[in-house]
Amino acid sequence: MALSNLPERNPFFTGREQVLAELQEALAAQGRAALSGLGGVGKTQTAVEYARRHFEEYDHIFLATAASREVLLSSYVTIASLLKLSKADCQDQMLAVEALKRWLSSYAGWLLILDNADDLTIVREFIPPGKNGHVLLTTRARAVGALARRVDIQEMGTEEGTLFLLRRTTCIAEDAVLEAAAEADQARAKEIVTQLDGFPLALDQAGAYIEETGCGLSGYLNLYRKHAPDLLLLRGALGTGHPDPVATTWVLSFEKIEKANPAAAELLRFCAFLHPDGIPEEVFSKGAQELGPVLEPVGSDDLALNKAISEILKYSLLRRDSKDRTLEIHRLVQAVLTQAMDQATQRLWAERAVRAINYAFPFPEFSNWADCDRLLAQAQVCAELINQWSFEFPEAARLLNQAGFYLKERGRYTDAKPLYERSLIIREKALGPEHLHVASSLNSLALLYKIEGRYAEAEPLQQRALAIYEKALGPEHPDVATSLDNLAELYRTQGQYAKAEPLQQRALAIYEKALGPEHPDVAISLDNLGVFYENQGQYAKAEPLHERALAIFEKALGPEHPDVATSLNNLGLIYADQGQYAKAEPLLQRALAISEKTLGPEHLVVADSLNNLARLYHTLDQYAKAESFHQRALAIREKALGPEHPEVAASLNNLAMLNVAQGQHAKAELLYERALAIRVKVLGPEHPDVATCLGNYALCLRAMDRFQEAESLEARARAIRAKSA
Repeated sequence: MALSNLPERNPFFTGREQVLAELQEALAAQGRAALSGLGGVGKTQTAVEYARRHFEEYDHIFLATAASREVLLSSYVTIASLLKLSKADCQDQMLAVEALKRWLSSYAGWLLILDNADDLTIVREFIPPGKNGHVLLTTRARAVGALARRVDIQEMGTEEGTLFLLRRTTCIAEDAVLEAAAEADQARAKEIVTQLDGFPLALDQAGAYIEETGCGLSGYLNLYRKHAPDLLLLRGALGTGHPDPVATTWVLSFEKIEKANPAAAELLRFCAFLHPDGIPEEVFSKGAQELGPVLEPVGSDDLALNKAISEILKYSLLRRDSKDRTLEIHRLVQAVLTQAMDQATQRLWAERAVRAINYAFPFPEFSNWADCDRLLAQAQVCAELINQWSFEFPEAARLLNQAGFYLKERGRYTDAKPLYERSLIIREKALGPEHLHVASSLNSLALLYKIEGRYAEAEPLQQRALAIYEKALGPEHPDVATSLDNLAELYRTQGQYAKAEPLQQRALAIYEKALGPEHPDVAISLDNLGVFYENQGQYAKAEPLHERALAIFEKALGPEHPDVATSLNNLGLIYADQGQYAKAEPLLQRALAISEKTLGPEHLVVADSLNNLARLYHTLDQYAKAESFHQRALAIREKALGPEHPEVAASLNNLAMLNVAQGQHAKAELLYERALAIRVKVLGPEHPDVATCLGNYALCLRAMDRFQEAESLEARARAIRAKSA
């Protein structure tokens, strides 16, 4: 090794094996590589590590700082002096630069690192022609073009970051493995890495603080949770490699962006209040009118938007996925940006975020579920902003309700409920208790409570929604019909058939008159009425209703819509209950296939399909198939609804019946006991479903020769049926 001006290797350098391998491949293939990433992500340290690992492969290794033209000139003069070139001492420094470039073009076996080469227009003229050696740039820019092959460097993974922090804080030796640390230290270090999102400079900053103050990992973790912005400003005297703290590094970049393109700076401020991953670019166009006077014209102009994003990409403060048309911002960048704002400015941008996402979020329908999913994380962050800033404007309520509706449709009931509840509170306060939007929120929340088995809470909400709709829209509006249908379904679920039937018939009549006989809402009402008759064994009435509903759905929505699956299920059950098994099986199988494809394998509708097929296979004595489907349905329902839901009780009851058929009476008894306890607790002791469970349980006890106990259960079941008849 002849000459080198490399700095000392960072003794705490950890990991980065994939990046180092990519650098080696890029330099071998092209001779030039650009290590690109956010300021503080470890570009310089990684470049130096690469040089140290490949030290013996080069005759000369040089590092030149390229932060500005003046600094780069000075670095080249220093290298020229190191090589003792004749022009090194000339007053005109460009003569030394040209001499060095000629030397590099004439000799082989060298590596030149151009560090902090963020302005590639400056760097271009300093790169020597030819391919005698290797040039490695470190840059925040992403658009390196033909200048070099780009190698991206990002945050550390959790394990990699944890190992680095443990070494940096001397919890373990510099060359020790992760397992050398105590489990408690590993857990605390991992949590710090998670809080700092694996960002190397922030981790080094944290390590220096811990070392200097002796606060330990737990102490730092507690401090960061309370004083994160302040800690991001502290570099510490023992920091390695990078002189500035995280906050200063990015604030300087942000100031340069704002000077070059004010709209780009506004775009960053907006992104600071969104979910950092997968920010859909359509937010800027669809929500443009809510983005403020500087950013609004950019959001609605693709060319201007590209220009703004391009300015930000020069400093890697955003990442852009051109294929998915999404942006990504680091969580710590968000923290630094928001910390730089006063309270009024933070509130302004939080409100703009909520309003813009509201405009972008569509009314959820099966056809636009993909669009809803792209925006869901943003809507959930906005829900947090709405709570944090106590926003009470109608657009906030609308976003909460739409996101909640989408979550409910996808079976995520726990996530949907707080959005629905907050939406209702805001609408009542902002719009008054009898506004149509309030009725919509009441209806949404009541439907969710019904799914959860909270019938007593759902009923007054449905009744109130119906009253608002009737008063505001008149007695024959489709929204009145929807409210009637929902209330009727609530009564049917509780076995209150006398209350349910007139409401369902009235709803169907309104739909047919207002929307025509082939509208999907008519089909929904037909299906609901068909289920009502099916529950009472009136199959002759139910069958034509389900057949008509299926025909409407297939014509209006196509053959693979979730509503088609629901109708197939209903019709398949009618055939099965009447012993028409050959007609029932293909319908139920098709319903399951559609539901799994469109809703995913763990949706409640899938559980319904599995349950229905299991009942069919039980009847056909195909016990192995039946048990597998029942077990899977039970698992889905327990996970989605909790262990004490009526749907869980239904699965337990059906599984118990299957066990009785196979002579497994002891297993069946345990299932019946649990199913009965759930139904009595949730539905009340006189619900028809309780009577059904009592009757089934009694049959099991008779098979076990426990006749007295069986007769007692049968007497209870008869009393319930007589009362509800």
